[in-house]
Amino acid sequence: MTETMTPMQTTPLWVTIRRAIRMSPALGRGIGVTVVLALVGTTAQIVVPIALQQVLDRQVVGVSSIDLVVVAQACLAAAAVTIVAMVANRAATVRLVTAAATGLTELRIRVFRHIHDLSALHVQSERRGVLVARVTSDVEAVTRFMEWGGLGMMIGGAQLVLTVAAMLVYDWRLALMVVAVAVVYALMLLAFQRVLQRAFDKVRVRVGETLAALSETLSGLPTIRAYGAEDRARQRVNDAVDQQFRTEFRTGALGAAMFSSAELFAALTTVVVVAGGIWLGPANLSPGTLVAFLFLVALFIEPVQMLVELLNEAQTAAAGLRRVLGILDTPVDIADPQDGVDLTDGPLGVTFHDVAFSYGEGPLVLEDVSVAVPAGSRVAVVGETGSGKSTFAKLLTRLLDPTSGRIELSGVRLDRASFASLRSRVSFVPQDGFLFDSSIADNVRYGRPGATDGDVVQAFVELELADWVDSQVDGIHTRVGERGGRLSAGERQLVALVRAWIGAPDLLVLDEATSAVDPALEVRLRRAIEALTRGRTSITVAHRLSTAEAADDVLVFDAGRLVQRGPHDVLVGQDGVYAALHADWAAGVTH
Repeated sequence: MTETMTPMQTTPLWVTIRRAIRMSPALGRGIGVTVVLALVGTTAQIVVPIALQQVLDRQVVGVSSIDLVVVAQACLAAAAVTIVAMVANRAATVRLVTAAATGLTELRIRVFRHIHDLSALHVQSERRGVLVARVTSDVEAVTRFMEWGGLGMMIGGAQLVLTVAAMLVYDWRLALMVVAVAVVYALMLLAFQRVLQRAFDKVRVRVGETLAALSETLSGLPTIRAYGAEDRARQRVNDAVDQQFRTEFRTGALGAAMFSSAELFAALTTVVVVAGGIWLGPANLSPGTLVAFLFLVALFIEPVQMLVELLNEAQTAAAGLRRVLGILDTPVDIADPQDGVDLTDGPLGVTFHDVAFSYGEGPLVLEDVSVAVPAGSRVAVVGETGSGKSTFAKLLTRLLDPTSGRIELSGVRLDRASFASLRSRVSFVPQDGFLFDSSIADNVRYGRPGATDGDVVQAFVELELADWVDSQVDGIHTRVGERGGRLSAGERQLVALVRAWIGAPDLLVLDEATSAVDPALEVRLRRAIEALTRGRTSITVAHRLSTAEAADDVLVFDAGRLVQRGPHDVLVGQDGVYAALHADWAAGVTH
């Protein structure tokens, strides 16, 4: 498979970092003071060759006796500056680590919130492991670099600046020779860096694919075992890990080649300085100056080698950072409206005006839907699989927005209703009630966060489910396991219904809440749904047409269009889609 680089992936490193600082200001907070501290911290290494040059030229070469007092003073001065530099380096380290940890925590939270702001359609189109990688491994790569590599690059850069300044003071000709070699090497690195950047971006892609494969394999373990597909699942994970290894190996080889080139640069720079010193001769260059210059060359080479080595880590961090920013660049297609309005009090009426919807660039799955549902009525939505029933329910709860047309709740446009009002007044119970890995009570409290244990117990009593919850090991404090795996599908639906009930919604939307449930548990579910829908507007996507028989009104969808509407007794006597569906259902034929 041929991979192409997105514009985000080809963005220069410094542009990416600047955007990250704009996204998370804590990353750049106080950076000026940190840079100054780093500069102070590097002065000690510059002071040592300067002190050595002074001692050699003034106390050793061309003098009859050495003034030990002057030598001692020079050594003490260098030692004092070294102590100051150590304190400054420590302060710079603490400041940078703190800024990195704070800023990247902000960035992680912002990415997580942004993912939650994206539509359900967008999140479902992405592999979960890839999204998890954006918040975890990609941010971790940036954190590791910012906390240690970032400090190294900052100190190394400061050391380069101060070293070149000292070289220019001693002899500008030798300094220009060193800078010329460094410029040629830097140009080579820039060209190589582009290749390395693409390589590290591919590494981050492979890491995300590996996490996605692992996540999906673990989530689908029951299905994998049921179909004896363990070997295929293992092979898929093995392939993902192998591709990640191969990509990382190739990238590591490129990085090693670049790092090795620093040794060649060091040798060439030393040769240039020695040759230049011989060419200038003793008349133009004192022995102390030449020795100091060789020390400065060593100080110049050291950060260059370090920066080359850190460039690998920088590319890993930059690749992760670009992918994190790529998530933040994804537009929020269903946003909480600014100055959103609250829904009116009481049961909510529903009106669809010429609503159409398509998934992305695909064909319309709903078309020309216009219907009004009076407040307080109980409506069933029926139709064959793929007729648009679930899409209708998701549009009503604003998990999706219509491609065209508008939806109103008691006269308020759905896209103008504030999320706070919408989520507190409208409850949605999907076909498979998702439960979090906590207790039954904690899952119910998602419907009303402030509910006490007494409120939770009372909710089960009111829905005639007290005997069921009492039969659990720890009652309402029984842990349900990841995704509610310790409960059956029907029991998960019971908890989901209580979660909806405790929030006291004015509009309840049920998406096939009794499908795939055994008959004994279906009786409990139906009693709970009957109590739940009493006195409020309810719209139920019905898989079993017994729900439609008990509804006040039935909406019949076929191929994305609303083709019939009316009570069960009327529709079943008409020659149409509903009568055919009901006949098949009564005969045990499912659609």
